Amino acid sequence: MTEHILELPDADLAYDLRGPAPAQSPHRPLLMIGQPMTADGFTALASYFPERTVITYDPRGLGRSVRKDGRSDNSPTVQAEDVHALVTSLGVGPVDLFASSGGAVTALALVTAHPGDIATLVAHEPPILSVLPDAAAAERGQAQVRDAYQAKGSFAGMAAFIAYTSWQGEFTDAYFAQPPADPAMFGMPTEDDGTRDDPLLSDVSWAVTAYSPDADALRAAPTRVVIGVGEESAGVLTGRTAEATAALLDSTAVVFPSHHGGFTGPDSGYPGQPEPFAHRLRELLDKE
Repeated sequence: MTEHILELPDADLAYDLRGPAPAQSPHRPLLMIGQPMTADGFTALASYFPERTVITYDPRGLGRSVRKDGRSDNSPTVQAEDVHALVTSLGVGPVDLFASSGGAVTALALVTAHPGDIATLVAHEPPILSVLPDAAAAERGQAQVRDAYQAKGSFAGMAAFIAYTSWQGEFTDAYFAQPPADPAMFGMPTEDDGTRDDPLLSDVSWAVTAYSPDADALRAAPTRVVIGVGEESAGVLTGRTAEATAALLDSTAVVFPSHHGGFTGPDSGYPGQPEPFAHRLRELLDKE
């Protein structure tokens, strides 16, 4: 692996290249992106693609990538332009793209704006609330997570986030009638750690979940767009958003092993099944 910096006017993007040089591989380069996950989160998955050039990066303001625009919000359209700049600077397009969570939303924005950059996109569980039939209630639940974090810090915020993202089905009155989630129930401390700027628990990434896909542009793009969903995500928030996004594109979500981060290894804190996950991804990428 080699580490690099792409200097843009308003951000310095850190990215990594793994595997053979593009000219030495019979396959297209494979780009892997997340949000708020950084390049480190794809280490296990990338190891199962030794035959490809694998490109990973840290989104602006996260990990090693430094923002120079004075902002802290995370916008999928801005990050899509960053990924476009990265692909363009490397001169390797079109690439194949595996995108996870908020990165999947960035990827949909990228295909909309620059469809020539991506040959095949596998967008795994994009957390787009606007596609849900209960979008207003989902947004209310999201606000409760933010409020718990702002009131009591990371542990209270994470407990609320777990309760929110593990709820089965639509967000009904029964969900909002529950008492606040207790961090101790999840083995976490109960004291306030003092943080208020976490990209997952604060509102700085709400532009990601509020994104509205341009279904017509995505259907018209030359990119083959595949929406993925984890087999363990059935009925919970990101499983529902994945299935609804696929339906918006007149398709069906493709099932992957494990959960929302099913491609992650044992060092992730909530490991998935990276080897079978990689096998499923390879099947999709090779199916053209």
